[in-house]
Amino acid sequence: MPTIFIAGDSTAATKAENRRPETGWGEKLATYFDQKLQIENHAMNGRSSKSFIHEQRLETIKNRLAPGDYLFIQFGHNDQKIDESRGTLPYGSYLTYLTQYIEAAKEKVACPVLLTPISRRDYLPDGSLNPLTLGEYPDAMKQLAQMHDVVVLDIFAKTQEWLKSYSPEETTKFFLHGKPNEFTYYPEGVCDNTHLSNLGAATIAAIIAQAVQESQLPLKHYLRDSPIKNCKEDFNVDNY
Repeated sequence: MPTIFIAGDSTAATKAENRRPETGWGEKLATYFDQKLQIENHAMNGRSSKSFIHEQRLETIKNRLAPGDYLFIQFGHNDQKIDESRGTLPYGSYLTYLTQYIEAAKEKVACPVLLTPISRRDYLPDGSLNPLTLGEYPDAMKQLAQMHDVVVLDIFAKTQEWLKSYSPEETTKFFLHGKPNEFTYYPEGVCDNTHLSNLGAATIAAIIAQAVQESQLPLKHYLRDSPIKNCKEDFNVDNY
């Protein structure tokens, strides 16, 4: 039975209790797979493709990878940051760092899987969803996948499509939005259009599982029958 390792940022990471109800999609992914399949979520808040490697986190994963395992790789949000420790250029150092993840997996005879970063809840003045909220990073990742002949799941495109099926007001339920005193750890309220609520994390995990189902990855044989349908039933998500 393979293990899925997740290398990523705060959108995927497991959250501390004092950040709830913020939830990472990596916490929900197991819901859509065979219970015997293991998932190790190494995603960490605030990390980019660059800082994750510099902190030896990829090395930690590499030491645990076994033949037949999967390495899910999702970065981009913090690569946009201009600070020296995290910032990368989409068609430059971003691809250089992502290549190291691909090579690490292949060296251990594991399967690297690139995931374009999830969309932010980012609307333009005309009310349309911003197609460039992650800049050139999603397209750069897709080009890299072609260069290295590895699977890429275009989660950016899928989450953009998903968000467009709701009004801007309705999409707040998928992100970390709360009124003053609504949440214990956010007494002044919170309006965060990047990080996810429990419902948002569950839905994006289902979208990722659906993307696996549509791919040629052997991993799809470990999925429950219908990730999106199960997500609707388990978390009361509609209109996907």
